[in-house]
Amino acid sequence: MDFDDPKANAVFFDIHSGLPREGPGNRESTRRALDLARPLPDRPTVLDIACGPGMQTMDLAELMPDARITAVDNHPPFVEEANRRAAAGGVTDRVRAELGDMSSLDFTPGSFDLLWCEGAAYIMGVGAALRAWRPLLRHGGRLALTEAVWLREDPPDTVRRCWDEYPGIGDIAACRTLVRECGYELLGDFVLPEAAWWDDYYTPMARRLERLAPRYAGDPVAQAVLDESREEIAVYRDHAAYYGYVFLVMARPSSDA
Repeated sequence: MDFDDPKANAVFFDIHSGLPREGPGNRESTRRALDLARPLPDRPTVLDIACGPGMQTMDLAELMPDARITAVDNHPPFVEEANRRAAAGGVTDRVRAELGDMSSLDFTPGSFDLLWCEGAAYIMGVGAALRAWRPLLRHGGRLALTEAVWLREDPPDTVRRCWDEYPGIGDIAACRTLVRECGYELLGDFVLPEAAWWDDYYTPMARRLERLAPRYAGDPVAQAVLDESREEIAVYRDHAAYYGYVFLVMARPSSDA
């Protein structure tokens, strides 16, 4: 879709308003990635980059009860929702969401023990993100992110067209190589299960699309955006074996410059 079209952009965020998550993921995958990131300091400082409405932010807060977490996103309604969730969970003393641009994060170098980014590093390009965010980590600090990957070398044209807007998609081996080239030590990786796409993302989105259809009946711009989301869901339903998300967990070496 054309994000420069104000109408299309508004419909997109209408679709994504009130969803539990803004991309594939689930609590079990967050827990598994966090286990790969350990050990961490007793009271780790964490930055959740492009936090969306904050579901994984709250998972991290519950899984690390002594952590202090800053969550950033550039969409004000998501920041508001993340802070509402923190308030409902009684963790506002150590979890705060704020507006921020992932490409220009204004934090003191070496401020964080753990950087986290589920489903959004591709916006910058994973290589650019890894290089830009590395100075924010203390030496020995951890970074965990998810990235779209091909799981097979022979995706059908229908699947390739679905990913036309992200020509940088590669395979898991390419991701591992990129991690090393950007100066990190890979601690582990795994592919998200299909449930991580459905339970808190595509299933709620499909219900949202049904509710919005009458509102936008007869509006060709809005219908095109709704149809694109429907197609995205259908392609994953029919072709999940060909692509997925890999969770990459890495460390900034203790001895690097």
